[in-house]
Amino acid sequence: MSDSTALTFGKAGLPAPANLAAALRNVQNEVGPGGMTILKMDKTGHWCFGTDATEIEEGSTWAIDPFSFLHGFIAWGDGEVLGERMASVSQPLPDLGPAPDGATKGWESQLGFMVRCMDGEDEGQVARYTTTSVGGKRAIQELAVKIADRVDTDPEHPAPVCELLSEHYPHKKFGKIFTPKLKIVDWVGLDLLASGDDAVEDEENIPGAEEVKAPAEEKKSRRASVEAPVADAPQRRRRRA
Repeated sequence: MSDSTALTFGKAGLPAPANLAAALRNVQNEVGPGGMTILKMDKTGHWCFGTDATEIEEGSTWAIDPFSFLHGFIAWGDGEVLGERMASVSQPLPDLGPAPDGATKGWESQLGFMVRCMDGEDEGQVARYTTTSVGGKRAIQELAVKIADRVDTDPEHPAPVCELLSEHYPHKKFGKIFTPKLKIVDWVGLDLLASGDDAVEDEENIPGAEEVKAPAEEKKSRRASVEAPVADAPQRRRRRA
């Protein structure tokens, strides 16, 4: 599924890899635009995107553009965004004035980035993920530091390909609280990220990737089953948030 609002990944004229690494490490110190497809994790731990809250396909992988990391602030009213001030992590935080009238919590700090689906039914889908939650920002901070380390060791392949998962912890008042988990399964170059071609590196030689990985044969099999579904198989239904 292609997105008409897709941004160009890895644009020319952006910071050099060394500057990118420094900017990404700044994220650990940080405690859509109109028409852009929004990706989010709901309160039950399911990832979904778009106005109809379509749940992502189980097992799908999503690449994060390392040049798209943002930091800034957002002001929410009664279920709507009243104001948003975001900038690249390579730039200072945006200046803020008074919070908009009706903002329930004033200005809240926010982190985010752009993602592209690399396989499955949503291959090519581009979306923007931002979060104000403590767990969400922590996941972005940890990912940013891993990318910075990757840029230092292999600047030709700085873009992580992740499974979008969730984990949870008990809360005395609110019960089970879900937080994002971004599991790195691959690293790709910006050329692949921009083209959306379905190709992967040899995962056995990928430093920084998590230990638990799907074998390459299993990944190819999963993709083949998506590309050539059995005629009599029932259409997969997605849970709607």
